[in-house]
Amino acid sequence: MTVATMTDWNRTRIQQGWLARLFDNKAFLIFMCLLPAVGLLTVFLTYPLGLGIWLSFTDTKIGRTGKWIGFENFEYLLEDPQFWTAVFYSVFYTAVATFGKFALGLWLALLLNRHLPMKNLLRAIILLPWIVPTVLSALAFWWIYDPQFSIISYLATDVVGIREKPFDFLSTTWPARWSLIAANIWRGIPFVAISLLAGLQTISPSLYEAALLDGSTAWQRFRYITFPLLLPILAIVMTFSIIFTFTDFQLVYAITRGGPINSTHLMATLAFQRGIAGGELGEGAAIAVAMIPFLVFATLFSYFALARRKWQQGEASD
Repeated sequence: MTVATMTDWNRTRIQQGWLARLFDNKAFLIFMCLLPAVGLLTVFLTYPLGLGIWLSFTDTKIGRTGKWIGFENFEYLLEDPQFWTAVFYSVFYTAVATFGKFALGLWLALLLNRHLPMKNLLRAIILLPWIVPTVLSALAFWWIYDPQFSIISYLATDVVGIREKPFDFLSTTWPARWSLIAANIWRGIPFVAISLLAGLQTISPSLYEAALLDGSTAWQRFRYITFPLLLPILAIVMTFSIIFTFTDFQLVYAITRGGPINSTHLMATLAFQRGIAGGELGEGAAIAVAMIPFLVFATLFSYFALARRKWQQGEASD
């Protein structure tokens, strides 16, 4: 073997050893595994978010490049009563719908956690509203609420005979608002119920057996065993539910399109109407950016709820 060949061979061995040590490094492997996810988040999340924030400080319109105008879009929104109506209904819609989904979802989860006949079939049926595409669900509710073809009006007027005129759910403000909340609750219950059921499955039955031996009531078992142990998943599911509900678009836009007289606009649908349908991209982006504090609050709610649970279990460091 020549000197040059020996040199190349030694250099190859050194390089192979360097690569082997690199891939044996745990931090490097974690970085390489996370790199594709970071790239996807950068392309599909960070860039659109940054672009939206930049557009909110410009007067950009569809088909025309805008210029920097600072906080003028936000100052205009502060004086816009339609924007404040959308903020009020977004918060009201989220609060009532989330409470309804959790009350009914927790009840269903507790029911399905028992030994019932055909329990697996019932779980599959409960998942159906979540599996059906949102637009199809919205069209179904639009037909249910329609003043001329509503199945509810047909039953009330022609079958039962308790009304002379059909219901008109979507032509006035508050009936339309409550109708949208009912549709959102129906669609969101499966997510809450199945998620909480998964959490209930992790609770050891021996805890309930010990509580029964001590003579505890059903409410005491729920208060001191079920709820504390279910709190971490409750916080996570509630956070996702708040985010999904607050940013709801398809259900509202397909059923009412923000009507009547813009009374059922959420911030998401109003941002679409101003930015896309109205062509004011800067103003629409400003409305979308104004949603960020509410979403941050929902995330912090989950974090502090989990931190409190950790502190209760004595796992937090001093």
